[in-house]
Amino acid sequence: MMTDSLPPLRDVIREYDLRAKKSFGQNFLLDLNLTRKIARVPGDISDSVVYEVGPGPGGLTRGLLAEGAKRVVAVEMDPRCLDALADISAAYDGRLTVHQGDALKMDEQELLAAKEGEKMRIASNLPYNVGTMLLIKWLTLDDWKPWFASLTLMFQREVADRIVAQPRTKAYGRLSVLAQWRGKVRIALNVPAAAFTPPPKVASAVIHFEPTEPIDSEVKLKDLELVVEKAFGQRRKMLRASLKALPVDPQKLLAMAEIEETKRAEDVPVADFVRLAKCYGVMKADARP
Repeated sequence: MMTDSLPPLRDVIREYDLRAKKSFGQNFLLDLNLTRKIARVPGDISDSVVYEVGPGPGGLTRGLLAEGAKRVVAVEMDPRCLDALADISAAYDGRLTVHQGDALKMDEQELLAAKEGEKMRIASNLPYNVGTMLLIKWLTLDDWKPWFASLTLMFQREVADRIVAQPRTKAYGRLSVLAQWRGKVRIALNVPAAAFTPPPKVASAVIHFEPTEPIDSEVKLKDLELVVEKAFGQRRKMLRASLKALPVDPQKLLAMAEIEETKRAEDVPVADFVRLAKCYGVMKADARP
């Protein structure tokens, strides 16, 4: 597919005075070869409405459109970027729609207004200051399978490592369990700090998440979140101690779940946390008067 006829992103930033602002968590990607590479991570997007948060001057936006996204719907907090994004919409025959506002407060399905046969995907170079909160918002939907077919998201490398981390590693924690309970996740690309303007102090990575059936669909999300929170809240303590914060007997809970009470949170695989949460739900229900 041909590169678009729009000016280089450095020229766009200069024309519209779009210096990145820390208050918006902005670090712009200017290499259109790289943004197209990111846009190819989900595979064929020609049947997809892609939701993008924080497009800025539109580097990834242009990559998504050039790689054939049927439509892109973007949410941008920074009003300075709207004119540059309007130029992209005009160059791509209106396939880009932009809403100004706070992505944490958006009803994405309502914005995307997907028609029959269109898949909904999320692809974003997420603003650093809200990236993890947005991921948790999308992973903690009550209904699962969710409305989106995939997530392709840029994070600081440290956050990406936490999402894909395996047990017995320092990065393994609450985010790892939540993501891996509900889907398959991998690091698709590593992105050096030098690729951004301005360059951040750390490298970044693109993760790709595909939702699947949860390991156990009967487990309540709130039970899993609570058990994992308490376990990792004191991650160096044995589970029999860290789980004392739960309103049930931790030793009986661990025995029911067939998990050694001397284990620490970072030693417990995702499937065992899911079983622990299920047992917690049963014990909690049995304890009710």
